[in-house]
This record gives sequence, structure tokens and C-alpha cells, in this order.
Amino acid sequence: MAAAAELSLLEKSLGLSKGNKYSAQGERQIPVLQTNNGPSLTGLTTIAAHLVKQANKEYLLGSTAEEKAIVQQWLEYRVTQVDGHSSKNDIHTLLKDLNSYLEDKVYLTGYNFTLADILLYYGLHRFIILEKFIQGFWITDQLFKVKLVIL
Repeated sequence: MAAAAELSLLEKSLGLSKGNKYSAQGERQIPVLQTNNGPSLTGLTTIAAHLVKQANKEYLLGSTAEEKAIVQQWLEYRVTQVDGHSSKNDIHTLLKDLNSYLEDKVYLTGYNFTLADILLYYGLHRFIILEKFIQGFWITDQLFKVKLVIL
């Protein structure tokens, strides 16, 4: 899913009006948002955090210092580990690691739903569609539940 489409879905799930215009920059198509009252914002997680604040749903960024750090960790994971991986081995390893991490958790930060859960779901969506890559992974059931929560 292209970053602009993800950001539009995020806007919708946050209850924001669809007034933002996104463009992409560079070879990797990094998303850019031109704001009405300031400089443009660059990067998926930067723009997503901005949208969360715009919607007055900052609890999605974490409620404690530790939870905020974990959210940031998973947002970085999304951009550095999930995006750009497409080989079957990469996908298998990534899902196996996530599966192990989520064994004793409801959401990425433990028991609270956050922006990290939303963006990781969006990033993994293309793998979920390719079910042959993820059969047998518990994470698929959990992420489908996440989809139901955010829609």
C-alpha cells in the first residue's frame, strides 16, 4: 500500500476531513505533506504523528514515557524493517519475529492500542493478502482484529 493511501486511511480512521494533499519525494517515494500554516512534513511516521495530534488522539502515541518510547520503536521498525522487504525469506523472518514478540501481548505496547499497531498493520497488509507467506502465524489473526478496531 502506498504511503499516501495509508495516510488517507489513517485520516479517515481518526475522523479527520480529507483536506490534506500528499506528494512523494525521491526514489523511495517518501511521503510529503504540505501544511497550511508551516513547512512541509516529510516521512510516514512524522506525518502520521502529526495527524494523530491534529485529531486530538495523542493517546495513540503512548500514555507513559515507556509506552511512548515503545511506540516510537515500532514506528521506526515499520520504516526500517517492514518497508522495502519483499523476499519470501525476509517476510518469513519478519513475521516469525513479530509472532514471537506478540505471544504474550494484545498490542505492540502491551494492552493499549497505538499508532504503531495501525501503521504496522498497514505495512503488513500486503503480506496478509499473500496468505501463502503467512499461514500458521498467530499475528494474522491479531492484525485482522486490529483492522476491525481501526475501521
